[in-house]
Amino acid sequence: MKCEVRNGIYWVGAIDWNMRDFHGYDTPKGTSYNAYLIVDEKVALVDTVKGGFSEEMFMGIREHVDPSKIDYVIVNHLEKDHSGALEDVMAVAKNAKVYCSTRARAGLVDKYGERWPMTAVKTGDTLKLGKKTLRFIEVPMVHWPDSMFTYAEEDKVLLSNDAFGQHIATSQRFEDQVRANIMYDARAYYANILMPLSSIIAGTLEKLPALNLSPDIIAPSHGLIWRRDPGRIVNAYTAWSSFRPKEEAVIAYSTMWGLTDMMARLIAFGIMDEGVDVRLYDLHESTLASVMTDLLEARAVIVGSSTQNNIMLHGTAELMAYLKGLRPKNKIAAAFGAYGWAGGAVKEIDDGLRAIGLETVEPLAFKHIMTTLSEDDKKKCIEFGRSIARRIKGGQA
Repeated sequence: MKCEVRNGIYWVGAIDWNMRDFHGYDTPKGTSYNAYLIVDEKVALVDTVKGGFSEEMFMGIREHVDPSKIDYVIVNHLEKDHSGALEDVMAVAKNAKVYCSTRARAGLVDKYGERWPMTAVKTGDTLKLGKKTLRFIEVPMVHWPDSMFTYAEEDKVLLSNDAFGQHIATSQRFEDQVRANIMYDARAYYANILMPLSSIIAGTLEKLPALNLSPDIIAPSHGLIWRRDPGRIVNAYTAWSSFRPKEEAVIAYSTMWGLTDMMARLIAFGIMDEGVDVRLYDLHESTLASVMTDLLEARAVIVGSSTQNNIMLHGTAELMAYLKGLRPKNKIAAAFGAYGWAGGAVKEIDDGLRAIGLETVEPLAFKHIMTTLSEDDKKKCIEFGRSIARRIKGGQA
């Protein structure tokens, strides 16, 4: 499948139609492992593919050059979904030289020894292929310490590795060729992988203008290539990394006999009644990835659970562990839930939200043996939602 990104730069990656889990986050649309071949007087391969997908990559390369003619292999990032086929490539391209960051070189030597000639590069270093110049930009912790970008200067193509990607498998290679909401997929990718690195990403984005990068095309290592106004994904990353919220709330909960579910719906009613958007997730039916995708841009996260054995239900416990790892910021947080003879879950949630460092409000908990709420309890749930909505809008709770 021939795919020219621009002027002798080709996509030669692989599509993983059936990948459903990436680092523990749900990926129902699969993914791709994007490698890029740059053909000039010299030939460079930027990144490889996950192990087991080498032949698909080699088929793409052979459409343009004999793989043995590759002069340089650029390793933007060590993780195995990008470097898993490196050994296969070097076995064929026996005269190729490896270019990577200093930290990546240490990792490669640790795994492979000094089997291949390797050059460690730093920000600003360049590699001439003929008419084309590759410039390297170190971006540590976006999203590993060894990560870097490769910029094809004359063609204004930024090969960004794990930044600006999406987990989606499609027959198309460019985001303007698909009908799907790719910005949603990009948000899911950021929320579930890059969110805990937001302060580092924000700092990196601030430095980019001084590096004289003005890409017409951004080609990540997962998903689709941005060629229609690539600035919009950069702007989105700027907003996401600064936790710039919208007037939205996310409610996520686990319920045993339906009372906590009833509370969640009434809280949502109160939020909507104040004109604030809300998304409701029953954690027995929803994936953590979908919750986090909406939570990324929301101003408030409201977490609920029934109590079992004095603790929260496992669905909510999983969410709390996920939240702790992803470390969202600039959010109002609240706990709620119903219990029978003994509580515990709501306090546990509230303590967890406080430990994350979120702006918590007084939790809401009801003790009920029967599976119903009194009219007074219902009013309290609605007012709880209204109070949070007013905080979201900047008013008094």
